[in-house]
Amino acid sequence: MDIDLLKTFLEVNRTRHFGQAADNLFLTQSAISARIRLLEETVGSPLFTRTRNDIQLTAVGRRLVKYAESIVNTWNRARQEAGLGETNTQSLAVGGLTSLWDIVLQEWTHTLYDRLPGVVLQAETHGQDTLIRKLRDGALDVGFMFEPPQMTELQAQEVTTVRLIMVSSQPRLPARTAIGAGYVMVDWGTSFAVAHARHFPDMSAPRLRVGLGRMALAFLLENGGAAYLAESVVAEYLETERLYAVVDAPAIDRPVYAVWATANDQQGLLERALRFISPPISSASARATFAPSLSTADQ
Repeated sequence: MDIDLLKTFLEVNRTRHFGQAADNLFLTQSAISARIRLLEETVGSPLFTRTRNDIQLTAVGRRLVKYAESIVNTWNRARQEAGLGETNTQSLAVGGLTSLWDIVLQEWTHTLYDRLPGVVLQAETHGQDTLIRKLRDGALDVGFMFEPPQMTELQAQEVTTVRLIMVSSQPRLPARTAIGAGYVMVDWGTSFAVAHARHFPDMSAPRLRVGLGRMALAFLLENGGAAYLAESVVAEYLETERLYAVVDAPAIDRPVYAVWATANDQQGLLERALRFISPPISSASARATFAPSLSTADQ
């Protein structure tokens, strides 16, 4: 089967628009339609229902998506491996949650590029479900997430810790005031939400919820308010007093896990690469930071 047919199918599914898919793939809309028709003939069933301004997957199309993604991912990985030159003898495909990129993975990737010159790197960000699927398909060698999956074919190792502290645009603000008007709730995962609710059980529903720390940071700098953000990210803003620590709010530590397939032939390279990640926060350093933190067990 032509891999381009599957790529086109996945792009139409992602955009739900033939014209947009054509623009993204640098093709004409008629070429997109022809590829989808050919794939439908090959599969023997319609893959999309087409009504005015509404393109939806059929039941067959929904079942095909995961297989198409697996085939395309595997092909891309095989092409990458086959294209290694004389000086590049290994490749490492890395994925992580988008929320972890600025905090942990950006600097780590720079270090890998510098310290492992013979390794070809591929770096991606995805949601957790996509990371897990790509790890199981072999499209990624390692994925980084807050909450590792409990699957026998995947194994996880805690590699570092993200310390989250409550910061505010106003100095000397008590936590009970900070969680009121202007508080921004950041989605740092299920364990964070549980810990947050335990510490602030009577908090009213926040007016703004965001999925990324950088979104909350931009909002606070522009509009004011308070939020839990990564200590490493807000350090410069605390130093310049553009933001202030809410000192009576507990810090919340989120362990970060590296996850890889149990049947992975890159174990040696993975071990070398993971050494370049800053280690988890120690209990001694935890006591020295802004406020009492929650241990992993408390989460």
